[in-house]
Amino acid sequence: MMALFTLANFLRFYSRLPMPGSGSMPDFARAAWGAPAAGAVIGGCGAATLLLARLFGLGPQGAALTALATLLLVTGALHEDGLADVADGFGGGSVRERKLEIMRDSRLGAYGVCALTLALYARIACLAALAGQGAGLAAAALVAAGAASRAAALLPLVSLPPARADGAGAAASRPGQEAFWRAQAVGAMFLLLAAASGCGLRAAAIAAVAALGAAAALTALARRQIGGYTGDVVGAAQQVAEIAVLLALSHL
Repeated sequence: MMALFTLANFLRFYSRLPMPGSGSMPDFARAAWGAPAAGAVIGGCGAATLLLARLFGLGPQGAALTALATLLLVTGALHEDGLADVADGFGGGSVRERKLEIMRDSRLGAYGVCALTLALYARIACLAALAGQGAGLAAAALVAAGAASRAAALLPLVSLPPARADGAGAAASRPGQEAFWRAQAVGAMFLLLAAASGCGLRAAAIAAVAALGAAAALTALARRQIGGYTGDVVGAAQQVAEIAVLLALSHL
């Protein structure tokens, strides 16, 4: 029962799916496994759309587009917003304070537009390639990418201090090493399911390493740019990790 409550809490945080409860911040410190579990559910929403699209005769690209549109609707483009803010802040600010100020600005700049465009294109291209190999394969990859990317996106919380004293990033409880690696194990479990669905064990292993590598690169960039993490940094880490997983599983 407690596990279901934890999962619902993470889904309420990561998505717009109707969930019971109070809407409190998820407990990343003690239940970080809920992040990849919620990511798998969210990925499953996109997977269901992709399967239906293929069933009704849409081609690989059309199915990929509808699946990605579903993910954006389900999440409210939460992580995409983080990626755009990070791109605008890191690209447009000259000093730390200015970078943080730009990241809080709701307006979208040129760097954010470019980052979003490239990220969306990469995800559609990977999903279309996977859907061309098989709808079931693409569906499994979506679930695995949703899980593994949200596990990897915990890396900034573990490795960096908050860049601000306020905001969603500072309010989040930070997982310890044990909780972090439990989350990675959950993400790896879903990657194994993708491997069993046809992606292959080698591709799944590469995807696990690629997800953490992409998140680590984003974490290092945030350390250099603003000296810590924000909620936007965590969102950006999820996006680059998801793209890395899809690239590895699609063999592009």
